[in-house]
Amino acid sequence: MSVMRPLVNLGLRLMEKPYLARVEDPAEIRERFERKARFWFGMPRDARLGWDRLGESGVPALWVHEAESAPVILYFHGGGYVFGSPRTHAAMLVRLARLAGASACLPDYRLAPEHPFPAAIEDARACFDGLITQGVAPGKVIIGGDSAGGGLALALLGELCRTGAPMPAGAFAFSPLTDMTFSGDSFRANAQADPMLPAQRAAELVGMYLRSADPADPRASPLFADFAGAPAVFLTAGTTEILLDDTRRMAQRLRAQGVAVEVRIGDRLPHVWPLFARILPEGRATMRDLADWITRLPALSGGS
Repeated sequence: MSVMRPLVNLGLRLMEKPYLARVEDPAEIRERFERKARFWFGMPRDARLGWDRLGESGVPALWVHEAESAPVILYFHGGGYVFGSPRTHAAMLVRLARLAGASACLPDYRLAPEHPFPAAIEDARACFDGLITQGVAPGKVIIGGDSAGGGLALALLGELCRTGAPMPAGAFAFSPLTDMTFSGDSFRANAQADPMLPAQRAAELVGMYLRSADPADPRASPLFADFAGAPAVFLTAGTTEILLDDTRRMAQRLRAQGVAVEVRIGDRLPHVWPLFARILPEGRATMRDLADWITRLPALSGGS
């Protein structure tokens, strides 16, 4: 255990969790998260970034240009489908891309409540298809995301399986939201222990994002998707997270359908701890583990 882990948890418990429990205005939380990300996550000064548009609908996307003719990490940011942006997560993707010898593409997918379900999954699919149209081979794409964005990445993988589309090299998700019915035991058991996420706001999230849609729709809750034929998946969650069982049950479902899964369960680590890699040694260690996993994917390493 690093010295920083309890300090990060304490800061989140004292400041972030109470704020998330009371904030009402999506515009306010978006603006505040943008400011906090610039301060806490620390963009490397030599990062090479640029904007583009993907797919027929022209979804804006922020590119992290770290390696030419290399794999592309298609990454969906977290934020409960309500806040967050490519800018809030770009620093983490710069670090991951460098470790994995890859570039990264972060779509600015549409957010609720202005754009409810299925806008996000439609944008996710448009971005994957847009990369292929631009000439990126499917087997050179790694789909990833965190929290709601991790659920979105897995939902996209389920949609690719459902429609018989070409498969990416692999997929990963940090602390993913995979079950919008919130039926996992950890959602209640860890409600007090989770240093960051207020469980009592879940119903509001469902209302803003899903409105009248079925929370068990696999495009919203990939826990209920079919993944036959999917490539390998890498998942993380912390032992005190309310979303711990979203990862554990997701791994069980994937394995039951023949998918190779690696899972990292972090002891008392906060929600999406790799975001804090600048100050948290465990975040850096997980990023190194993930980068090593990416470089060993059969589609990228030349294996079968």
